[in-house]
Amino acid sequence: MFTSTYVRLPEARWAFAALLLFLLALPTHLLGAPAWLWGPLYAATYVCGGWEPGWEGLKALREKTLDVDLLMVVAALGAATIGQVLDGALLIVIFATSGALEAIATHRTAESVRGLLDLAPATATRLRPGGDGEETVPADRLAIGDTLLIRPGERIGADGLVLSGESEADQATITGEPLPAAKAPGDEVFAGTVNGTGALRVRVTRDPADSVIARIVKMVEDASRTKAPTQLFIEKIEQRYSWAMVTATLALFLIPLALGAALDATLLRAMTFMIVASPCAVVLATMPPLLSAIANAGRHGVLAKSAVVMERLAQVDAVALDKTGTLTEGTPRVTALRPLPGSGLDEDALLALAAAAEHPSEHPLARAITAAARERGLVLADATAFSSAPGTGVTATVKGQEIRVGAPARLLPDDDPTELEKEGHTVVVVLRDGDPVGYLGLADRPRPGAAATVAALTAHTGRHPVLLTGDNAPAARRLADEVGITEVRAGLLPQDKAAAVREWESAGRKVLLVGDGVNDAPALAAAHTGVAMGRAGSDLALETADAVVVRDELATLPAVLHLARRARRLVIQNLVIAGTFIAVLVTWDLVGHLPLPLGVAGHEGSTVLVGLNGLRLLRESAWRRAAAPQEGP
Repeated sequence: MFTSTYVRLPEARWAFAALLLFLLALPTHLLGAPAWLWGPLYAATYVCGGWEPGWEGLKALREKTLDVDLLMVVAALGAATIGQVLDGALLIVIFATSGALEAIATHRTAESVRGLLDLAPATATRLRPGGDGEETVPADRLAIGDTLLIRPGERIGADGLVLSGESEADQATITGEPLPAAKAPGDEVFAGTVNGTGALRVRVTRDPADSVIARIVKMVEDASRTKAPTQLFIEKIEQRYSWAMVTATLALFLIPLALGAALDATLLRAMTFMIVASPCAVVLATMPPLLSAIANAGRHGVLAKSAVVMERLAQVDAVALDKTGTLTEGTPRVTALRPLPGSGLDEDALLALAAAAEHPSEHPLARAITAAARERGLVLADATAFSSAPGTGVTATVKGQEIRVGAPARLLPDDDPTELEKEGHTVVVVLRDGDPVGYLGLADRPRPGAAATVAALTAHTGRHPVLLTGDNAPAARRLADEVGITEVRAGLLPQDKAAAVREWESAGRKVLLVGDGVNDAPALAAAHTGVAMGRAGSDLALETADAVVVRDELATLPAVLHLARRARRLVIQNLVIAGTFIAVLVTWDLVGHLPLPLGVAGHEGSTVLVGLNGLRLLRESAWRRAAAPQEGP
C-alpha cells in the first residue's frame, strides 16, 4: 500500500529524487571532489525538490500571499549565489520531504474512506411483489419499500426493518456493541452489518445513499475538509515574517545601490542578511523536539502521524473515550454465576452444565462460557441432540437432561430484569428440564490499567474523561463505575458521537477522542486530535486518526500527552534561542559589517544548538519522566 502510494504521488516522487541526488552529492562535496562532479547533482536537487513549491509560491503571489515554501526556495537560491550550496540544498530536501509526507497521509486517508463503502454489499436479494420469486439487484438500486431476503451469513444490503424471521446481527461497525444483537420482527437493521444464522425478510426504510454506513463516509469526508488547517507554531506568523524579510532584503540591496554603493559589496551584504535572517534556524528549532517526541513515542507503541499531531496533543484539555475495544478488550467474559436456591448446583456445577450445552456453538457468548469452564479446569459432559435458535439460545441433552441456555426474555414466560441485568451484565439463564436453575452474567472486561489511565488523564486535563459508546446504558454505566468515569453518553450512533465532539469543540475545548471502530471514525475526524487503538482498530479508524496506539496499551496515552507538552516547552525554548541569534546577527549586519563566514557560522551554530536541545527528547529518561505520575495539568 505504501509503496504504490509512494510511486503514484508526484510530491513523493520529486521528494525522493531530491533526497537521492542530495545523498549522492554530499559525500563527493565533503571529500573534496571537483565542483564539476557535485555541482550538477546539487543543481538537480534544487530543481527536483524546489520547482513544485516554487511554482505554487509564485501562484500564491498572484493572490498577494507570500508562501513560506517560496521563501525557503528563495533563501536556498540566495545561499547558493554566495557559495553556500550545501545549506541551500539541505533546506530544499527538508521542505520537499515534509510536503511528500503530508501528501501521502492525505491520500491514504482518502483511500480508506472510499474503502469503507466496501462494507456494504454490491448486490442484494430483492423479493418481487406478490411473492413472485426473487431477483439479485445492485444494492444502490434499492428503493424504500423494497423487501429483501437476507440469508444466514450475508451482509445486509440496506437499512431497514425486520418483517419476519429471527436472527442475530453483528453490528459492531455501526454501534460498537461487543455482541451480536438479536433481531426479530420490528427491529432495525443496518446496511453493511453481518447477519447471523437465521434468515430475515427486511423492508428497506432508507435510500442506499442515505444509509448509516453512507452517512459515516460523508461525515468523515466533511469533517476532514472543514477541520481547521493544521499549522505548526512558526507557520502562524509566516506571512508577516516572510514579507518583512523580503522587504528588508530588497531595501538593504536597493537603497545603498541607489545611493551609489558598489554592486558586489551591496549584494554580498544583502545576501548575508538573507542568510542570517532566514527562518532555517527557527524551522529547525520547531521540528527536532516534535520529531524527537514522535520517535520516542513510536518506540513505546504510539505512532503520531506528523509533527502537527504532536503539537495538537500538547494542546488537549478534554478526553472522550469509546467503550468496546478501547477501554475494554472487546470480548465477553463470564463475570458472575448465580445458581438458584433449590437447584442443587454450586457455581462450578452451574457453569459446567451451561458450558456442556454451549460447547458445540460458535456464538461469542458460548465461547466465553466454555472458556470460563476451561479456566476453572472443569470437565464437560458430552452433549447430544444439540440445536440452536437464533436470538434465543441453545438446547442440548446433557446426562439425560434437557439443558437450555439463552436469553431470559425468550426462555422465561414472565421474565423480569435481574440484578445482573440492572448492573449492566449480559445475562443468560440455564434451564434444566424446563426449570430455571441459575443465571450467568457476562460482560466485556476492562483493559489492564484502564482505571489508572482514566485517573492520569483526569490529572492531565483537569477534567474527567467522558465515555461515548453505542452500547446500552447499563453496560456503559457499569464500566464507567469500574474505571472511574463520571459522565456517560450511551446508545450513540456514529453521528451522535461526532455531534458530541463538535459540541465540546465549539465550546472551546481541545478534545482528544480515542476509539477503534468504523463507528468512531466521524468523531475521530471531528476531534481536535483522534487516537485509534491499533490491534483491533478498523482500517478507517486507523487512517482517520491522527495517532495510533499500536499495542493497545492504554497507559501510553497520558505519557504521550505529557511528552507532547514537554516538546512544546522545548519548542518555545528553541524559538527564543533562534530568535536571539537572528536578532544579534541581523543587528550586526545592519549597523556594522558582519563578515559572511561569521554570519554563516552564527546562523549554523544556532541551528546546531537548537537541534541538539530538541534531541533531548530522544532519551529513554524523557519517556520515563513523561510516564511518571503527574499532579495536574
